[in-house]
Amino acid sequence: MRLDKYLKVSRIIKRRTKAKEICESGRVFINGKLAKPSTNVNEGDIIEIQFAKQILKAKIINIVQHVKKEEAKEMYEIISGVEE
Repeated sequence: MRLDKYLKVSRIIKRRTKAKEICESGRVFINGKLAKPSTNVNEGDIIEIQFAKQILKAKIINIVQHVKKEEAKEMYEIISGVEE
């Protein structure tokens, strides 16, 4: 699954266009490498997102195309930082 779509489906970022903008601005890393919106994500990958005043680091646990709002948090595990 594409990174921008994963961020939207997992509800880490609320809108896909915003997820794409954040990725394009160079503020998202996967396993320590700069990631583009089209980068494919896999289970076990570590995503690091630099927000204005904080850094969110999360591990991908599950990749699902469609998920209910209540189940979205089961797609990842927060390693450090606070979810925005």
